[in-house]
Amino acid sequence: MVTKRCQVSEKRRNKANAVSFSNKRNRKFQQPNLQSKRFWDPEQKRWVTLRVSVKVLKTITKYGLRSTLKRYDANTKLLQQ
Repeated sequence: MVTKRCQVSEKRRNKANAVSFSNKRNRKFQQPNLQSKRFWDPEQKRWVTLRVSVKVLKTITKYGLRSTLKRYDANTKLLQQ
């Protein structure tokens, strides 16, 4: 089973309550929007596949892969896969 966790930001599921009209509370989980995506690493001149949330995907598009990893204090070993 693949864990539903972003490899860059470590974002994972959130516990919440589903509240009905009668105000009964049932536990539910809010899953992050994860996507598998290939990114080009210009320093290593190769493609890297990461499972990231859409928010991180937008950040990578704006700032680039290496600077996004520094922003989130992510481990650069992700690029060694």
